[in-house]
Amino acid sequence: MHETFLASARRVIEIEADAIQRMGARLDSHFSDACQLLYNCQGKVVVSGMGKSGHVGNKIAATLASTGTPSFFMHPGEANHGDLGMLSKGDVLLVISNSGETGELINLLPVVKRMSVPIIAMTNNAASTLGQHADVVLDISVTKEACSLGLAPTASTTATLVLGDALAIALLDVRGFTSDDFALSHPGGSLGRKLLLKVQDIMLQGDNLPLVTTDASVSQALLEISSKGLGMTGVVDNDGFLAGIFTDGDLRRILDDKADIHATTIEQVMTRGGKTVFAQDLAVEALNTMENCKITALMVVDNERRPVGAFNMHMLLKAGVL
Repeated sequence: MHETFLASARRVIEIEADAIQRMGARLDSHFSDACQLLYNCQGKVVVSGMGKSGHVGNKIAATLASTGTPSFFMHPGEANHGDLGMLSKGDVLLVISNSGETGELINLLPVVKRMSVPIIAMTNNAASTLGQHADVVLDISVTKEACSLGLAPTASTTATLVLGDALAIALLDVRGFTSDDFALSHPGGSLGRKLLLKVQDIMLQGDNLPLVTTDASVSQALLEISSKGLGMTGVVDNDGFLAGIFTDGDLRRILDDKADIHATTIEQVMTRGGKTVFAQDLAVEALNTMENCKITALMVVDNERRPVGAFNMHMLLKAGVL
């Protein structure tokens, strides 16, 4: 039984992967025409489909909406009983029907045409009723379904979903949609925290900022590190500019060298310069810097390299960025 399950799973994956590859190979100007319609849309992209196509349509609408193309899903059955009022002039209707003959969608055509709302049809039959009445037809045909009976929509729904993603990302790229834009539509949960939280929102500052001057002894720096609890301290020169950084790791190294922590000045053993970030930087970008440099704390500076804050990995974890 174990091998039977695995063989079946591999067959499904191979069939669906092949369907996607074939669809990618036959993309043509129709895809570009569809993108242009969606890009020029002054209203919203209204996605509609029945059954499994409807489930896929829901996801496509959600992906479009979260990547800069206002969109929502309209159930065609409900649309035939009043919800067609969701559709307005200036919108674009994206309909999904494998056969192109879904009755609930076809019933909408007279009103949609009267409103002069452009139609993009995702179907495997360009000669179908929906195909003939659409402004643009996108081919979602597959050579076979992954279902061994050839009945359950499997490869075809996967291909449709991928084509929807392709539309959304093509539009995202053309619009120059940024991570900040993405964050505005994802304010909740860990994703919102990662994309919206800035360094200034979590950093220690003022009297809590660990700082010593270049003429301080290592023992004085150690007291500053211990009292501020970040495992590091910034070192500033006589003009208040950041000259370097001293960390727990630096302390271990000088202790190994048997240096006199009372007689040695911090300027002699600090890491000169050091990695820094700005208060306006995204916290997730600061996290990337820390991971790439294999460090656990960072100083925050202004444009003149004066220290204005500091934070460590634990604070990122507590803020939900990690």
